[in-house]
Amino acid sequence: MINFKNCENVVENLIKSGIVIPCPHTVIIEASVKISKGTLIMPNTVILGNTEIGEGCVIGPNSYIKNSKIKNNTTLNNTQCFESEIGAFVSAGPFVHIRPDSKIADNVHIGNFVEVKNSTVDEGSKLPHLLYVGDSTVGKNVNFGCGCVTVNYDGRNKSRTIVKDGAFIGCNTNLIAPVTIGENAFTAAGSTITENVPDNSLSVARARQLNKENWVNIKKPYKRQHQEIK
Repeated sequence: MINFKNCENVVENLIKSGIVIPCPHTVIIEASVKISKGTLIMPNTVILGNTEIGEGCVIGPNSYIKNSKIKNNTTLNNTQCFESEIGAFVSAGPFVHIRPDSKIADNVHIGNFVEVKNSTVDEGSKLPHLLYVGDSTVGKNVNFGCGCVTVNYDGRNKSRTIVKDGAFIGCNTNLIAPVTIGENAFTAAGSTITENVPDNSLSVARARQLNKENWVNIKKPYKRQHQEIK
């Protein structure tokens, strides 16, 4: 149970120690939290447990951090982070969920609507938007396109995905674990990858497009069944 009255005292003491909290009445911080000087805590942010935050960070607005370590000059905008470690010069958000046992290295970018769970993401990698990265080991300077998923659960077992340094994962790629993407390898957009991809290779795993001409006039889909299609 959070001691809200004690939290008010904690916030006041942090401000006196050099932490910038422009809207203190909107912030909840437990006494066990450690924050270094020069960090900015934005409105509607909750920081709990054994959390440590370095210098020059921007936490919030609308962020929830619990039992996590965050290094210097990291920005967490509208981010939830639990039992994880985040490196320096990381930018995350808005709408990011970092679940337990995740380790995010320095200079990683995590964009909007991204979930990371029980995964490591090495330096310089980019997880820009609309992604699920679960039970994965992501190397350095990896780029994920929009809408990618590491498919880690088959209904009985959870398996791990490995993406090696420099790999490029095309938009809407499904990585069916267990699977390894080699160094500097590419996956084509829209692929479902079920086998390992060698280093420096391009993997294309999607059906060939088939166009059925005049299908609408013949079948008359229900929304247009009373219209003549020209």
